[in-house]
Amino acid sequence: MKTGIFYGSATGTTADVARRIARLMNVGDSDVHDVAGTRPDLVGNYDLLILGSSTWGNGELEDDWYDFVAGLQVLDLTGKKIALFGCGDETMSDTFCDAVGILYDRLKDTGATFVGEYPADGYTFERSAASDGATMRGLVLDEVNHPEMTDLRLRAWTDKIKQMAD
Repeated sequence: MKTGIFYGSATGTTADVARRIARLMNVGDSDVHDVAGTRPDLVGNYDLLILGSSTWGNGELEDDWYDFVAGLQVLDLTGKKIALFGCGDETMSDTFCDAVGILYDRLKDTGATFVGEYPADGYTFERSAASDGATMRGLVLDEVNHPEMTDLRLRAWTDKIKQMAD
């Protein structure tokens, strides 16, 4: 299954996480894309799309995502699998990693199948568009307050994605 990783990153944190996911998934550098300089139709080259965004402001996508996700919304992604990841700050407890939820909401009608939900336990937040309470719609990371948890969560999530992608 050919995997493409697409991310938006203003400060470099999400870009770093995307590269770490690529290493764990054995995805080459040429298949890791910053959405700021990527055409949405490039996703057609991949079976599994791993999409990542940090959350900004009042629970918004990273700026580079808006045009890219609008382009994805008009595509038929039937047969593709999407796994989401995001970076956030638990102290923003009413919008923690909302970008993951926004990506899910914007892409749920494209025909793609979502994979890679992650347990919500172990996180501290009041509300998140990325969560239904018990699970997160993808992997969420807090590199500000809990960087010590990132490696463990990345390994567990990528192992799960590998199994689901088969």
